[in-house]
Amino acid sequence: MEIDKIDELKSFLNVLPPVGFCCVYGSSLHPNNSDKSSMVDFIIGVSDPKQWHSENMELNEDHYASWMVPLGGAKLITQVADKIGVGVHFNPFVTWNDKMLKYGVVRMHDLVQDVLHWERFYLSGRLQKPVHILVDNLDIGDVNSVNLRAAVSAALLLLPSKFTEEDLYSKICSLSYMGDLRMLFAEDKNKVKRIVEGQFGLFQSMYRPFLKEYEAKELLTFSLPNSHQANISQDCSLSMTHSLVHSLPPLVRRKMGMKQGEMQVLKDSGRVLHEVMIGSREEAAKSMQKIIRGTVMVSSARQAVSGFLTAGGVNATRYLANKVRKAWKSRT
Repeated sequence: MEIDKIDELKSFLNVLPPVGFCCVYGSSLHPNNSDKSSMVDFIIGVSDPKQWHSENMELNEDHYASWMVPLGGAKLITQVADKIGVGVHFNPFVTWNDKMLKYGVVRMHDLVQDVLHWERFYLSGRLQKPVHILVDNLDIGDVNSVNLRAAVSAALLLLPSKFTEEDLYSKICSLSYMGDLRMLFAEDKNKVKRIVEGQFGLFQSMYRPFLKEYEAKELLTFSLPNSHQANISQDCSLSMTHSLVHSLPPLVRRKMGMKQGEMQVLKDSGRVLHEVMIGSREEAAKSMQKIIRGTVMVSSARQAVSGFLTAGGVNATRYLANKVRKAWKSRT
């Protein structure tokens, strides 16, 4: 992203209370995007959302009506986000500097938990796709490497023995949409394809280090028919499947173990580990996919209800209408 654009986006943070983490994403950041009216999306991490929202109300009192729903204030916003939603409160249709913005505020602890464990598979899914980090006081970018490695493992489990690099990134991108209720009626049916094609180079910069690591271990084999992307072959043996499952977040492995059973493995250190029993690669892939789909389905439903309650009926309806319009456009 151009330095001028980065500085412009960073300047938005100057009118907000201090943040611990901030990244931007969305179609407006695609290198080939020509629609300057596209909404720019921010994810903002703070230590105490309730306190942050209260400070934001004081700082931006004149703009408060368009930025946040005053009914119930910071306490209601935080409670709804935590107890009904997935810990994130989004403010859509914020007008600033002749731009349309949407920003989501999340507790830093909740962000880290989702990135490491896929508890809600909401922001962790977003961070598996290209974002541009503006502020990172707690090294979330480094923590996210665990999330990216797990995403590669999950995608490889769902792919056949031979595939292209684009297939891999498309599968990674689709993980967080499996079970998402919005995909039924309120999302572009070609969304995954558009994201991957529009940001292919960014996906490569994110995931090539992990692919090279797998190649060095002779788990993946690359051939380069052209300079754009590679054809990839993977080892589909049971030992490789065990390795991929072992790279998934602990919570996912625990849920898989509850469905498929666990076995105790004694390590050289004397430590006893519980590992998922795997009868076949197909069985492991189906089990993992079912767990991810269920998590995403619940999270998407909870976040939709939370958004309606805290963003206000008008804003929520407007946002949904925009989504539905794009969805129907992609289907006609």
